[in-house]
Amino acid sequence: MNIHDIPSSNEAKVRYLDADFRVITPGTFVRCAITGTPIPIDELKYWSVARQQAYVDVQASLQAEREDGALPTQTG
Repeated sequence: MNIHDIPSSNEAKVRYLDADFRVITPGTFVRCAITGTPIPIDELKYWSVARQQAYVDVQASLQAEREDGALPTQTG
């Protein structure tokens, strides 16, 4: 599915669980908490149970961890 094919009114509401998620309100996608990019439900791989957020890729997930203070930031 092409990101441009996803209608903006069809965003799902999801409860993120350990190793799984539950769709609360049906839809075709969720949004990345870091980038705002739509993520098709069938392509969702990265999320935080603690923050109840979805991430488009591992880099976005790591950025969220750093912003939350869960990981040290690298300097110079």
